[in-house]
Amino acid sequence: MNVDSSAGGVAVGERWARADGRARVRGELRYAADEPVRACREVAVCRSTRPHACIAAVATERAAAVDGVVAVVTGGDLYRLLGERIFTGPAFTDQPCLAVGKVRYVGEPVAAVIAHTAAAAREAADEIEIEYDDLPPVHDVDAAVEGGAYVHEELRPSSVFGDLRHLHGVRDTNVNYEYVLRKGDPEEAARGATHTVSGEFWCPPTHHVSIELPYTAAWPEGDRLEVLTTTQTPSYVRQSLADLLELPLNRVRVRCAPLGGGFGAKMYDRLEPLAAALAWTQRVPVRIAASREDAFLLTTRHGAAVTGSMAADADGAIVAADADVRYDTGAYADVGPRITAKSGMIANGPYRIANAGVRSRCVYTNKPSAGPFRGFGVPQVTWAHESLIDELARERGEDPAGFRRRTLLREGDEAAMGTPMHSADFTACLDAVTEAVGWDGPLRREDGRLRRGRGVAVGIKAVLTPTISNATLQLNQDGSATLLISTVDMGQGSDTIMAQIAAEVLCLGEGRVRVVTADTDVTPYDTITAGSRSTYHTGNAVRRAAEAMRDKLSALAADHFGVARTDVKLTPDGLVSAQTQRTVGISELLHAHFGARGTTLTTEAEFTTSWAPYDKETGRSPQVTEHWFAGAAAVRLNVDTATGRVHIEHLAVAGDVGHAINPALVEQQLTGAAVMGVGHALFDQLVFDEGQIVNGTLLDYQLPSVKDMPDRLTPIIVESPHRTGPFGAKGVGETAIIPLAPAISNAVRDALGIRFTRLPLTPERILTALHDRDTEGGTA
Repeated sequence: MNVDSSAGGVAVGERWARADGRARVRGELRYAADEPVRACREVAVCRSTRPHACIAAVATERAAAVDGVVAVVTGGDLYRLLGERIFTGPAFTDQPCLAVGKVRYVGEPVAAVIAHTAAAAREAADEIEIEYDDLPPVHDVDAAVEGGAYVHEELRPSSVFGDLRHLHGVRDTNVNYEYVLRKGDPEEAARGATHTVSGEFWCPPTHHVSIELPYTAAWPEGDRLEVLTTTQTPSYVRQSLADLLELPLNRVRVRCAPLGGGFGAKMYDRLEPLAAALAWTQRVPVRIAASREDAFLLTTRHGAAVTGSMAADADGAIVAADADVRYDTGAYADVGPRITAKSGMIANGPYRIANAGVRSRCVYTNKPSAGPFRGFGVPQVTWAHESLIDELARERGEDPAGFRRRTLLREGDEAAMGTPMHSADFTACLDAVTEAVGWDGPLRREDGRLRRGRGVAVGIKAVLTPTISNATLQLNQDGSATLLISTVDMGQGSDTIMAQIAAEVLCLGEGRVRVVTADTDVTPYDTITAGSRSTYHTGNAVRRAAEAMRDKLSALAADHFGVARTDVKLTPDGLVSAQTQRTVGISELLHAHFGARGTTLTTEAEFTTSWAPYDKETGRSPQVTEHWFAGAAAVRLNVDTATGRVHIEHLAVAGDVGHAINPALVEQQLTGAAVMGVGHALFDQLVFDEGQIVNGTLLDYQLPSVKDMPDRLTPIIVESPHRTGPFGAKGVGETAIIPLAPAISNAVRDALGIRFTRLPLTPERILTALHDRDTEGGTA
């Protein structure tokens, strides 16, 4: 496919240095907590010690008497001031910033202390006494589905997701949302299959562990509220706070700084509602600086249980696939219903499947709220379908890579949920990673107590659709440009990518386009910085704004030369008239037009995507997404049968990025996602005891270290340009993490002959499985 580069620029496809790279590695970049703001009072919270209980009484007198305390505020206090508006959330308005009436997880904030120092705030928070009337808790997602004890009395859909309105007032359930997909009759088709595999799979909840901790400062400024916060969603936060305080949007300002990692942990309602409510009702500037222990309680990745099956006929065609998915969303739904549908719909994988069925449910439990995490719930279902197809290939006696290659969706094929494939080259990704690890080459399978194996997996994900992005571009008289967008750079390099897109159109050099950090008083609306949507959505808005600027310059140059506009072309040397062969630089042109130095020319653009809602009966849609992500991972590893340790010798990951705007940043994103995926496969898990996190510190929560990294890690760029992407491009931030865990598990299966169905693959789990195999046989 031809990628339009008619602008003639020299930016797209270049390995420009990350705009903030030097400042990040030298510790010179200012994050939100480093920014100078008004002198703020410190906030500490008193948290619930019960997983599910009515609040009988909250005694705050001793806390209020602590020296330096300004105020002690309970959920009841805020409810009396704000009423039902205290309940916020993107899918359901179910989460109060301080518990009202009852608590729903261990660690839920019940009261807040405002004090002059952090030490005084913490001391006072410890003095708050809470009396509870315990309620039956529900900790297990499948027990929650059965009901009996209910986390919420009724469902309260928010105004953000209009498609949930029909759930208003539903009672006596912990299932807040359900997505069902039906194509054909998978049950009947499976009965005629020659080979069928099935399994019960589990992905535990995990934590994001972004290096920068959540932080919010808020203060009244006259009749306005000012907020500085660590968020991936400044536009959403402004609207949420305006609703909370009944203020017009122009009286709420939300600004950001570059984030030190996000991965979904800094989206939607986190610290902002509490900080805003305290600052506005108490008329005092406050700041909330989360500790690492606090961060573990703010949000998690969804734990997910999947019951799945897959069947093939005598010719090796996949005739049926079925998946029952239960996402554990914790005490509050957050964006769980979206994850349940957007991830559930591809729970059978990127394969040609004659008959498919999915039932995907979002389930409340008495645990901390789960929310978005890199991959948006897709890695959990990929863990199941890539284990199943691997086992199905082995049951048939086929090579797992070859079986996938035969059955993968191709360009134009219709996926099970009804949407055709475009710019999703699964086969090229699969071929690239298997070739990289020497899939067909010799392998020394036994080496003393080591056992070697190879594994592969393929991933698919839909981009968030529909969403909106806007861009405003200011071209300065000196030929430099300022780009205003609300995409938040959190280490993924979006500022650099957007600068390159604008620079490509305007023929500007490296460093000539500066991106303004998100500030709702200045930068225009953007739905969200997440889901790998920014390169495509914001990138298209930026390209349109830049093309509008190019058109303005061409018009000015045509007047300057006295020629038709079609006679003018923008080049790296300036604007050139083909008729007169005259050239004028941007700086000279603007100076001549305005008659002054330091002037600016401004354009703006919007990019909006659309979708076709799911059919109510089948769950299918002809356009469920604007575009697809395609990726694959292959691994060669060894397992120490004496210790249970897995050591990765070579890991290759590939992602179809459409067209790489900056190949260096693409490779970094593929590598970073792969490393995170290694953690999820071998280490990461939140451990709960009766609803309480028992490893909620970095002393106890195990992450991979540099010694756990693969001996060799190969990121591979696959380019299948998207017809409507900016220069053919699309995102890549999540692509590599999606197939990682099953690729590693499939390699362990190849090495040991044991199929694991629960993550992570810890040494203890592997040793137990080896013992069970040697004594009984079976899976783990």
